[in-house]
Amino acid sequence: MSDGTPLGDFLRARREALKPQDVGLPEHGRRRVPGLRREEVALLAGVSSDYYMRLEQGREKSPSPQVVDAVATALKLDDEAVEHLRRLTRAPYESRRLVAGDEQVDAQLLQLLDSWPDTPAFVLGPALDVLARNSLAAALHSGFQRFDNLARMVFVDPAGRDFYQAWERAAHSCVAELRAAYGYDPESPRINEVVRTLSTKSPEFADLWARHDVKAKTRQTKPLRHSQVGDLEIQFSAFTVNGAAHQQLVVYQAEPASRTAAAFIELRSTFEAQREEAGSDRAGVDR
Repeated sequence: MSDGTPLGDFLRARREALKPQDVGLPEHGRRRVPGLRREEVALLAGVSSDYYMRLEQGREKSPSPQVVDAVATALKLDDEAVEHLRRLTRAPYESRRLVAGDEQVDAQLLQLLDSWPDTPAFVLGPALDVLARNSLAAALHSGFQRFDNLARMVFVDPAGRDFYQAWERAAHSCVAELRAAYGYDPESPRINEVVRTLSTKSPEFADLWARHDVKAKTRQTKPLRHSQVGDLEIQFSAFTVNGAAHQQLVVYQAEPASRTAAAFIELRSTFEAQREEAGSDRAGVDR
């Protein structure tokens, strides 16, 4: 974790990711620092070098919306990164803490998950903790040590690199999603715990976290591989949960009559048979 401020760390990372030619500036000689200089960002944003330096150092904590937009334009931020920057500038003054209630899943949502026997679905908290899942989602992720936190599963669990066939894309997406949640509450104990733990255990996570990329979950195609049913091509969708703004409902869908749809049915049947067998074994022990 950095010793700087969330706002300053973000600005510094985005500045260092740019080259002079990216913003139409000439590049003369060898540079002592990566990316743009503070003075160059200040020039592009139309603010003084001293003011911009105070922003990065955390000494200027209330930039106007006009300044925020000008800095965002200078750093060539996309829409999601701009919103992240705005949240960080409001962080010291707004009470937006992620509270314990964010981990409680509504009973009706749990019923909805269970009503999809052939569709894997689960609910994520802001730190990418798996708060609830249906049976098919549990079966799909049965090769992992634990189906508990997507970031841990991607970066630390041995099954991650086989399960996520496009592992690098999954890794980038995972960190960018966690960074987006961090913008809502940089002081969140749970998010910071996940970041500290994974930064220690995975150099790849630490490198990606330092980039400050921001990207919320979207609809996309994901290639997965399950040890029992083989390769899967799923459509991934994420939805914000009303009444629990920091929760997301994640749904994996298969094209109708596709090999993946058939694999889901096979996986559900196998999982239910194993569960029934385990229940019979426990009944025998109880007797």
